[in-house]
Amino acid sequence: MNSKQIEGFFATLQLANSQPNTELEYTTVFELLSAVLLSAQATDVSVNKATRKLFPIANTPQAILNLGIDRLESHIKTIGLYKSKAKHWMQTCQILIDQHQSQVPRTREALEDLPGVGRKTANVVLNVAFGEPTMAVDTHIFRVGNRTGLALGKTPYDVEMKLLKRIPKKYLVDAHHWLILLGRYVCQARKPQCWQCHVSAYCSYKPKEVQPSA
Repeated sequence: MNSKQIEGFFATLQLANSQPNTELEYTTVFELLSAVLLSAQATDVSVNKATRKLFPIANTPQAILNLGIDRLESHIKTIGLYKSKAKHWMQTCQILIDQHQSQVPRTREALEDLPGVGRKTANVVLNVAFGEPTMAVDTHIFRVGNRTGLALGKTPYDVEMKLLKRIPKKYLVDAHHWLILLGRYVCQARKPQCWQCHVSAYCSYKPKEVQPSA
């Protein structure tokens, strides 16, 4: 995909959705960080279902600690890997209280020092909460980057670096959301919906023709 095609690709995505955002539900930066922690290997739908009941009673680091591990686990037990996530979440809350005055830090280094927070989670928080032009490469973005020819890479980090280099600056803040939504609903893993894709004209992927039935 050349620079002219990339411009058309993102201009089209912007035209279709001028104000994209995460599908995780949150009202504070701490709620966002918490939801992203819970979303690893889980759907946003399952996370939202749990946090809709949890956040009204506990949405600060101290309130989560006050719940205790058993009650916290009971609130998130419908989410995959809930036991390890509850443990990391409690540890993160203690660090936020002890080292950051209960506030979510704004630097990658400090975010990645939190238990359960890796590069992808840090990138989501930096982008969504603080408006940084970061690229959180999940399975959707990794697939879209490689399949479309936008950013070829063998690892999420490779794809992230190429996306940051190739996407025009004016689109970078929103590009993360556009690519996730494209991968989640259109450029799906098993059956890409090419016939309803707004950016198919710029894409390198050539779907196999459907064979007529006998």
